[in-house]
Amino acid sequence: MHEQYQPLEVESQAQNFWNEHNSFRVDEVAGKEKFYCLSMFPYPSGKLHMGHVRNYTIGDVISRYHRMQGKNVLQPMGWDAFGMPAENAAMKNNVAPAAWTYDNIAYMKSQLNSLGLAIDWSREVTTCKPDYYRWEQWLFTRLFEKGVIYRKNGTVNWDPVDQTVLANEQVIDGRGWRSGALIEKREIPMYYFKITAYAEELLSSLDDLPGWPEQVKTMQRNWIGKSRGMEIAFPYDQASIGEAGQLKVFTTRPDTLMGATYVAVAAEHPLATLAAQRDPSLQAFIDECKRGGVAEADIATQEKKGVATSLFVEHPLTGDKLPVWIANYVLMTYGEGAVMAVPGHDERDFEFSNKYGLPIVQVIAKVEGDNDFEPGTWKEWYGLKDDSVRTINSGKYDNLGYQAAFDAIGADLAAKGLGQQRTQFRLRDWGISRQRYWGCPIPIIHCDACGDVPVPADQLPVVLPEDVVPDGAGSPLAKMPEFYECNCPKCGQPAKRETDTMDTFVESSWYFARYACPQFEDGMLDKKAANYWLPVDQYIGGIEHAILHLLYARFFHKLMRDEGLVDSDEPFKNLLTQGMVVAETYYRTTANGGKDWFNPADVEVERDAKAKVIGARLKTDGQPVEIGGTEKMSKSKNNGVDPQAMIDAYGADTCRLFMMFASPPDMSLEWSDSGVEGASRFLRRVWRLAQAHVSAGPAGAVDKSVLDDAQKAIHRSIHLAIRQASQDVGQHHKFNTAIAAVMTLMNVLEKAPTATDTDRALLQEGLETVTLLLAPITPHICHVIWQELGKDGAVIDANWPQVDEAALVQDSLQLVVQVNGKLRGHIEVPASASREDVEASARANENVLRFTDGLTIRKVIVVPGKLVNIVAN
Repeated sequence: MHEQYQPLEVESQAQNFWNEHNSFRVDEVAGKEKFYCLSMFPYPSGKLHMGHVRNYTIGDVISRYHRMQGKNVLQPMGWDAFGMPAENAAMKNNVAPAAWTYDNIAYMKSQLNSLGLAIDWSREVTTCKPDYYRWEQWLFTRLFEKGVIYRKNGTVNWDPVDQTVLANEQVIDGRGWRSGALIEKREIPMYYFKITAYAEELLSSLDDLPGWPEQVKTMQRNWIGKSRGMEIAFPYDQASIGEAGQLKVFTTRPDTLMGATYVAVAAEHPLATLAAQRDPSLQAFIDECKRGGVAEADIATQEKKGVATSLFVEHPLTGDKLPVWIANYVLMTYGEGAVMAVPGHDERDFEFSNKYGLPIVQVIAKVEGDNDFEPGTWKEWYGLKDDSVRTINSGKYDNLGYQAAFDAIGADLAAKGLGQQRTQFRLRDWGISRQRYWGCPIPIIHCDACGDVPVPADQLPVVLPEDVVPDGAGSPLAKMPEFYECNCPKCGQPAKRETDTMDTFVESSWYFARYACPQFEDGMLDKKAANYWLPVDQYIGGIEHAILHLLYARFFHKLMRDEGLVDSDEPFKNLLTQGMVVAETYYRTTANGGKDWFNPADVEVERDAKAKVIGARLKTDGQPVEIGGTEKMSKSKNNGVDPQAMIDAYGADTCRLFMMFASPPDMSLEWSDSGVEGASRFLRRVWRLAQAHVSAGPAGAVDKSVLDDAQKAIHRSIHLAIRQASQDVGQHHKFNTAIAAVMTLMNVLEKAPTATDTDRALLQEGLETVTLLLAPITPHICHVIWQELGKDGAVIDANWPQVDEAALVQDSLQLVVQVNGKLRGHIEVPASASREDVEASARANENVLRFTDGLTIRKVIVVPGKLVNIVAN
């Protein structure tokens, strides 16, 4: 055993052993408890960042711990390999996305391996490979035939220069992020998953996930957005519209119907089209609306704009004529693209009505308190729907609570055939069509005679050509006759293959299941293997995936269940959302008002005598830089730290130890060079103590019957550390406090005597315990130390240490003694001493007598096992 800790040599030795023995390859073992631990797989961007390192280290610690519990542990890894970044990089570097992606995968895989992760690489999946997306296409065709997937026109952001659909985040100030062209809203044929058919189950089964953070479940509930309300029909005013018909709206507040003063429709609504035909001046506003974004978040924050039309509808209860407005805040995709406006009790309608001078009618008032209704100022109570409000200005419906008004108005509408109760969801069907190249081809053939025909199973996969270099102007597939020209599988006539590809969320919605059987060629899943491993016992990833990815994965799991591929209802039993890695930022303001950001490694921080930061200077020129505060590591702020550089400098174990010690996994972790140095020093201490012990020769087992009091204290410290670490790692994932317990034990062991065989046996047990408790966190150094301690087998095959409860029993206790809350001494009492005996011992203490001389003892407070406080005056 080297005298000095040499991390790179130690880590190479451990990793070679694991590779030679296929240490992390697993199969299904009947009768053995399984544990499936999964971290969200990475996009192969080219380099790992510290967020990756933290995510995968957390998963690895949990995996290794459960292996030490004797479980059959699966921890796989793969690549979320389709997507726009590869196309952008391909255009920038004039290479095919496939080549760029596979090069990045190779490099990132080597980086992951350098971390020493206990991954079963035999199960690696790469979503851009045909052996993976073949089964995605197979499921697509099955669901298309059943109507769970359907094709219809959808409104999208269309870039007229690049001839492509843009995601909402790619539209900046109304223009395409790459071309700068003004974006248009355009209706194009799109494929949709009918996720709304599963809305109720997706909502209700959140209650079956006690292992998920409440925050994430709340976010999903809000996204699904179940609301009970009423569909209300406003008959057309035939004098202005010229035909019979009804404008249908959905509202959760039918109790406010008597306060409706106008209706608003989306720019794409048929009434908007009709109004523009009669008044061409309206078309400009409609065009402006169509150029806006299609995201609800964008629409919620944008300025509310509208134009009046010459059209009217009739109030369903009073028959009054209500004007029809075209408004940019109404979505054609929500309900039927129309809303009834009740500006007195809806903040959005209130803002719009004040802007355009429309009537605002109060129909809800508080039962008690201030009822001042000011048309110019919105007040929160306007929108209440509970027992604290009643209806007013509502004719026959006056003085009713929310539910009573809901029922009465609903009954009258139903009697007229103009309303019915309905439950609605905010959730919309999932549009998956993308007019991009680097994605999974949609397996549909368009035939003039037969319509949309799914590609037969024996003709799958529809392989994406990998030698294409996109130019950014639309999908290359649409310009490749060799790809899209084909014959109809039904009638054999010439037909055209679909050139759209799938949203990359589709690939990440079922990868967790394919890990159970990645080489299976007879179907999407080997049901026996899938049912053995699924659901995932522990899923780990960022909170930013709380809604879409996790919701789509839950939906996909239910689809696979309904296709008979799996038996479970949910994919992930427990979810851990890890915090961000943040670091200090530094900058100088440039001449044009911008900011020039400097990496923390290039900055020297100045501190005062109390270590408070008082300034910072750039190392290269010695001139001051501004301190920007701590933010998430990012390229834009130049505050990232290269994981590979840290591994090369300190070793993977040091990086892993720092990551797990600096913060609980669900909290943000602030990067600290001094923290990394501290982690490195601690591992050197462990190595130094082990080396000194091993060099002195073998040690025997502890004979507990011969331990003196000092030796019992050491033995107790060992088992206190085991108890603390077992709770923190196994139950709470508080790796930082588990490490702190090991550090406390190390302080004891470093001071422990080594004079006798019993002393050395205790130190042996202590070092074995330190090694076992650190093994999930710093596996390389523990692999080598375990061998050097003379243990049979590898530490990865060792069991987690068990607490000896007898070792925790103390014959005597040392208690703090206070007088009026101030420390005045210590007493030692038998562990079995009664409260009276403890109090008597404290009263007799020499210091207590001195500090209570001449005073009257009023009260004695005994905190069992900790302290005695004597109150005197």
